[in-house]
Amino acid sequence: MATRRIGIVGAGVGGIAAAVRLREAGYDDVVVLEKSGEVGGTWNHNRYPGLQCDVQSHLYSFSFEPIWPWSRPYGNGPEIRAYMNHVVDAYGLRPIIRFDTPVEAAVWDADRAVWTVTGAGETFEFDVLVASPGMFNEFNWPTIDGRDDFTGASFHSARWDWDVDLAGRRVGVIGSAASAVQFVPEVAKVAGHLTVFQRAANWVLPKDDTPYTAEELEHWRTHPDEVLERRRTLFEQADPNLTFSNPKALALHDQNLAAALAQVVDPETRRKLTPVVPYGCQRPLFSNHYFPTFNLPHVELVTDPIERITPAGVRTADGTERDFDVLVYATGFQTTKYLSVIDVTGRDGVRLDDAWADGAHAFKGVTTAGFPNLFMLYGPNTNNGSIIYMLEAQVDYVVAHLAWMDADGLEWIDVRPEAEAAYNAEIDELLARVAPWQAGTCTNYYRGPAGRIVTQWPGAMSEYRRRTEESDAGAYETVPFRAPA
Repeated sequence: MATRRIGIVGAGVGGIAAAVRLREAGYDDVVVLEKSGEVGGTWNHNRYPGLQCDVQSHLYSFSFEPIWPWSRPYGNGPEIRAYMNHVVDAYGLRPIIRFDTPVEAAVWDADRAVWTVTGAGETFEFDVLVASPGMFNEFNWPTIDGRDDFTGASFHSARWDWDVDLAGRRVGVIGSAASAVQFVPEVAKVAGHLTVFQRAANWVLPKDDTPYTAEELEHWRTHPDEVLERRRTLFEQADPNLTFSNPKALALHDQNLAAALAQVVDPETRRKLTPVVPYGCQRPLFSNHYFPTFNLPHVELVTDPIERITPAGVRTADGTERDFDVLVYATGFQTTKYLSVIDVTGRDGVRLDDAWADGAHAFKGVTTAGFPNLFMLYGPNTNNGSIIYMLEAQVDYVVAHLAWMDADGLEWIDVRPEAEAAYNAEIDELLARVAPWQAGTCTNYYRGPAGRIVTQWPGAMSEYRRRTEESDAGAYETVPFRAPA
């Protein structure tokens, strides 16, 4: 049987895991196309001050490379980038990565059963395409009048401009979610005045993040079995609490939020920082430093809607104008587009963007009907818990299906529309049971154009792995290898 040429889109967490597992499984003709000059995906692109992971590092690491000298329970951006580079070099992946090669389009050639991929002026052909572009690709710029009129420095937090000196400057931050919660306390340390514009208060909970001592780090290094045991413990603690319906867990979140908010001295500021939606309605956030930052005399919280950006700063709906030297947009990403950020064309000339006109959908988050031999990593409805665990389950699914194709002499497989529809109907039913996600205000992070929740997995991580390990050959249309013309 001919060797399958496998292309991987993206050298982030999913792409790295896929490359390691595919080569371990004996697939040697593997090429990774990476749009930037470095590995790490979102951990490479996001470099704002205070960047940290929200999952403890002993769990937010690859199962095949679990030992790493993390300095504290929650790894920071530079540590995670160093870890990703270590894995790439330890497993000899760097020679198969084509850096500075952004994929612009992928087209299925039905006559030859290949994917034709174009990017950076080059054309590649693959028998199998494993797409791992991630969720965080396209910035979510706010639709505010006058945004281009501002004469000071401005940038999105996901592409932090370190050439802009914030020391002593008047800094305005538009947005108060995941990124802002981490970098606002750091900016407050140097800015002359800092104003945070908040549209909605978030659940920001404390976390146990005391740095490890030298003795603890040495202990982790010399007792790797205890690292593995800690990893198992963290998984067992997190896994049953991912449905947002555990009463004891929800009660504890309420207590922790109240304790964190109690640090805010001014009652009015505390009220503005108090979320009015249930836990889980928005993406839960974690920080020990965000709320106390608003006790500083040079830090201001503004909840009046922004009317427009002016050449000098920001005017809010109450008529107040504030002047700034720098504006930072912490407005996140368009998280519901997934692979449709790339121009992908499948069978019968159908574009993925059109197939997903009402929102992204997939079978087990990995395959979607009409796009043969295309596997997605971090696809629709796979976000929950440690994404590395979820990605490894998806990679194992890909490898298992390639092994099945090899064993049965299949040239290509394509999930049947009815199987995909039945799977998503079941997922929708499970999602409907997660009360916070059904609240009318839960619209920004989770939902696609038609209102369906397209980002979240509704249950435990272990349940997702169980489903990806189930035999599902009957869900696929299959075509055997054809004799050469």
